[in-house]
Amino acid sequence: MPTELGQLLRESYGLEAVELRRIDAGTNTLNYRIVDNDGRRWFAKVYRGNLAHERAAIELTAYAGRGAVPVARVRPTLGGAVIDERVPMSLWEFVDGETAEGGITGERWPAVGAVLGRLHRRLAEHPAAKPTLRPATEARDLERSKMQFDQLITGLQARDELSPFEEWACEAAKERRALLGRVGRILAGLPALIVQVLHGDLASPNLMLKGDAVAAVIDFQPPRPRFVAWEIARIGADPRTVMLGDQWIDGFGVLLDAYREEHPAARVDDLMSAIAVGCAHTIGSTFPLSEPPPVSPSLELYARARHAASLQILDRLPELQERLRPGSRR
Repeated sequence: MPTELGQLLRESYGLEAVELRRIDAGTNTLNYRIVDNDGRRWFAKVYRGNLAHERAAIELTAYAGRGAVPVARVRPTLGGAVIDERVPMSLWEFVDGETAEGGITGERWPAVGAVLGRLHRRLAEHPAAKPTLRPATEARDLERSKMQFDQLITGLQARDELSPFEEWACEAAKERRALLGRVGRILAGLPALIVQVLHGDLASPNLMLKGDAVAAVIDFQPPRPRFVAWEIARIGADPRTVMLGDQWIDGFGVLLDAYREEHPAARVDDLMSAIAVGCAHTIGSTFPLSEPPPVSPSLELYARARHAASLQILDRLPELQERLRPGSRR
């Protein structure tokens, strides 16, 4: 692949690669770090999935960027295409920074909140779907969750031998399956919430930081409406951050304040429901418990953190909701 990719870069992009190195990132793409003969750095994504899906995601990235959201910028081919279909691949400017996988702390909280608010304000204008109020119970299809957990548990129990991770995953699945009724009651107690076009996968690996600033939001999904409250919790209550300790609670409040400052039209109900919606969504998810073996050490670590964080938030939900109310924040 490196030899073929180097030739393609030359022919399609007019770029001479002097360094081309595979990097361990991405689940649906093969990714490469490139240095050209002028010393500029680039990021290549080689696709294995639906190109129409990928093209729509690239277009949404550009749409967000035109709204002053920091994003990586795609470099078109010499013919003006955002994807060269011969490999197929896209080429992006290399973002200098680190992902938020180490957790959000300190002055990063207001920076992340401001960018998230700006992003959602911009995407609320996307022509694919206008913001609409929907019942909070639609944030997680619990009947589907029950079926998925039952299939996962039955499948694991039917095996003659399980890895240590699979043994743990089976017990975690049983624990989460037993909580779905409680999750349903939580969602039923929430007000109607906004769904609109969002990033779609705004977890910590897709948020690039440089110092305390947000360098770029990366790896957008194609535009489709989802719950705003869910995406706020997806990054603000990321398990990697929650497991650092209780500093995340006050930090989440700072994030919400910065979000509202950038996006004054945001509804208070969506902000105040974010923790509950995020918790319910996570508990109702079989990911990554259902991932086929072998599971990488990093994914196993994430699975355990995600499970522990969701249970911790569920147990403390009334306290957290009270602490996050604007008049209650310290």
